[in-house]
Amino acid sequence: MSKVGLIRLSVIALFVLALELACQRGIIARTVMIAPSAMATNLWRLLGIASMREAIYSTLGSVLVATVIAVLGGFLMGATLHALPRLRHAFDPLLASYYAVPTFLFYPVMIVFLGVGHTAIIAIAVMSASVVMIIATISGLDQVPRALHRTGLVMRMGWVSRTWRIVLPSAAPQLFSGVKLAVAYGFIGVIASEFILSGEGLGYAIANAYNEFNNRTMYALMLLVVLVVGGINAMLHGWDQSLAARRRR
Repeated sequence: MSKVGLIRLSVIALFVLALELACQRGIIARTVMIAPSAMATNLWRLLGIASMREAIYSTLGSVLVATVIAVLGGFLMGATLHALPRLRHAFDPLLASYYAVPTFLFYPVMIVFLGVGHTAIIAIAVMSASVVMIIATISGLDQVPRALHRTGLVMRMGWVSRTWRIVLPSAAPQLFSGVKLAVAYGFIGVIASEFILSGEGLGYAIANAYNEFNNRTMYALMLLVVLVVGGINAMLHGWDQSLAARRRR
């Protein structure tokens, strides 16, 4: 593991230790937050409950579908806008101001057209996650050096070959950043939507635990979300670093 990775893990470990001590010694009241060890213990207990596992699978399934749609759709849309400068010029102000408008504003519209259920939840998550992938794709394609394009033409490489061997590897850092953000926005969109539009899933379980003042269940499920999202992003970051190392060879 690199020095940066060790420093990162040390900072996280120190933060968790400080939070544990603060909770154990009563500096933070149990009505406000429970200790990380209690979160982990309760999470292990919840994973043994069939209904809770179903809720977890439901949320993770919705996140997976929403993220795949957002990443693929955002990449295709970003590549299209990059290839059509006039269309891009028209969409640039909309993309720049998109996140100034809360996505949750469209809840009533989604309920009217898609009803209350997984379809509306996935649609809202896609709306939250796709634009960041569009922006990342455009930024990545913009940063591909012209010299590489000319090299491909000189070598008489076809469009598919240039895209696969030159464009995508060169734009990979920005594309991976877009994917990592899309995963985060996908989780936010799904879980936040489940607070309102669903009677199942992690979002509903967290909201229900909050309404019942059940801190043990609420914080345990929040810990699960943090671990899953952190694990996925760590995996993507590791993959990105390995690809970057190969490009430097």
